[in-house]
Amino acid sequence: MNHARIIGTGGYLPEKVLTNADLERMIETTADWIVERTGVEERHVAAPGETTCDLAEHASRRALEAAGIEARDIDLIVLGTTTPDHVFPSVATQLQHRLGCHGGPAFDVQAVCTGFVYAMDIARRFIATGATRRALVVGADTFTRIVDWQDRGTCILFGDGAGAVVLEAADEPGIIDSRLHADGRYKELLWVPAGVSSGYDRTRQNAAFVEMRGSEVFKVAVHTLKEIAEQILTANGMTAADVNWLIPHQANRRILAATAKRLGLPEERMVDCVRLHGNTSAASVPLALDVAVRDGRIQRDDILLLEGFGGGFTWGAVLLKY
Repeated sequence: MNHARIIGTGGYLPEKVLTNADLERMIETTADWIVERTGVEERHVAAPGETTCDLAEHASRRALEAAGIEARDIDLIVLGTTTPDHVFPSVATQLQHRLGCHGGPAFDVQAVCTGFVYAMDIARRFIATGATRRALVVGADTFTRIVDWQDRGTCILFGDGAGAVVLEAADEPGIIDSRLHADGRYKELLWVPAGVSSGYDRTRQNAAFVEMRGSEVFKVAVHTLKEIAEQILTANGMTAADVNWLIPHQANRRILAATAKRLGLPEERMVDCVRLHGNTSAASVPLALDVAVRDGRIQRDDILLLEGFGGGFTWGAVLLKY
């Protein structure tokens, strides 16, 4: 069986920065309250006309450059997103066209904030079967497009961005294991109550915005992230002590801190970008990974635990040797 290893990472954040001071002028809130509740100080917002595919292209080109390969060497693209440019075609096929690597499979995965983790699992299975030699895996979202800027419980959290990795077939891991889960019973705790087939009313714009019951999401997120981390580590004869870096979904600072504490993992070994990125949905894990690779924290042969948690609910983890 082939294994999959990361040979390049890339990330991209839109140019526009929205600070907590900016939000103070938009809604009834204070910068101190936002930081206390979420840990977020600023987030990036896509410019008018800037699409999810635009963000994904920037991140992908940086990942390809880091990998030292050409786009034509990619034979699979799997892209996690909740905010595609169009109902169809997929962002992945448009990204494939822009990069110029035509012919191989390219498709989107919709698992909200767990989208990149789902995409990683799928891509590594393609590689394991021999169907793919090199895969581009992307998480990208323009999540601020589905945010109600009058809802201070959600608009303070989210930002836009994209992250990408290039996976290559290898004789040794690489990706050691990956686990995915979902439970649709919780959908109304975090969702957008509108869709193409559910009678979307164009006159009710608020129906297309994200809604969240924050305290309930927090409880489920912390429990499931701890549970899946212990599950994947135990299955592979490891403990939290073996993990060099925990890279969780950057939902908010309180969830990150609670997850590390429950795992008994020092926060110094957790990659935390939420202060400057906010919650970028499917982009948050690959963005954090890319930041820590490029600033030198993550070194070759480090053991990494990537975790995602998103609306639905969906959750998952990837355990790998970098």
